[in-house]
Amino acid sequence: GLHGPFNAWLHAPVIGRKLSSLGSALRFEMSLDRRLLELAIITVGARWQSEFEWFAHAPMALDAGVAQGTIDAIGNGEAPELTLEDERVVYAVAHQLVRDGRVDDATHSAANQVLGEQQMVELISLCGYYTLISFTLNAFEVPLPDGATEKWSSRS
Repeated sequence: GLHGPFNAWLHAPVIGRKLSSLGSALRFEMSLDRRLLELAIITVGARWQSEFEWFAHAPMALDAGVAQGTIDAIGNGEAPELTLEDERVVYAVAHQLVRDGRVDDATHSAANQVLGEQQMVELISLCGYYTLISFTLNAFEVPLPDGATEKWSSRS
């Protein structure tokens, strides 16, 4: 069956199909490395305390090569200790976007040097899309699968 935001999107099928297509392009057709993609997704999901997003993507981040300590720090609302330059700039961009809605000049310049313009566009688009996903999951209170444990237990 459907899970995640897809059940909510059934109520607006035209939008749902387009968002699903966009999600596929962002997750499977970008030049950005999967490890960096998942790092950005969990950074966004943690900011919005999106339980389903975290449930789905924290394991994917680990499988893609994001260190468990990094995942734990992000999930706990802490800045991770990142040793790889590409991870540092991706986290900085994603974190600034979800915190401030923009990226400062120094971070943009550093990220552009490491990633280039194409991957910067991909990264910023990915962060916006997963903010939308987190909002959808949270607003419609999409439940976790049976037996799964909430990370933040934030539902009221």
